Amino acid sequence: MRTLILMRHGKSSYPDGVDDHERPLDERGRRQAAAAGDWIREHVGDVGAVICSTATRTRETLARTGIEADTRFESAIYGGSPDDILGEIAETDSEVRTLLVVGHAPGVPFTALILADDESDPAAVAWLRAGFPTSALAVLEVGGDWADVSVTRATLRHALRVD
Repeated sequence: MRTLILMRHGKSSYPDGVDDHERPLDERGRRQAAAAGDWIREHVGDVGAVICSTATRTRETLARTGIEADTRFESAIYGGSPDDILGEIAETDSEVRTLLVVGHAPGVPFTALILADDESDPAAVAWLRAGFPTSALAVLEVGGDWADVSVTRATLRHALRVD
């Protein structure tokens, strides 16, 4: 089994004259990201690799989690569809057991919903369908290799936001 963590960036600010791609986290977003990193370490364990959007707020979110792993920054995650995100996941080395993807809504939550199989936690699926706020996490168990993730399903175990 492999573990896939899909994370939305922390709460960002909206400074005047700053392009969407360059928006930074605000203070709440920095706290959220640090709390998410703590939750991942406590409940999931070590992360083997990260795929992160190139946006400033996702890069800052990853930095604030304190998670240190091989990281790829991919522009396809910024504004990416589930197909884009799944395509990036499929490129992950088969030796990686736990993968963290730091991205945006709606791509990240839609990817989690597409992957969620019939064995998924019904409360987690309902929470995910109700909304995926900033700094939210979806944790899925993936059977098989990362290269097959677009044609297989996964079991959603957790969907939450820690503050």
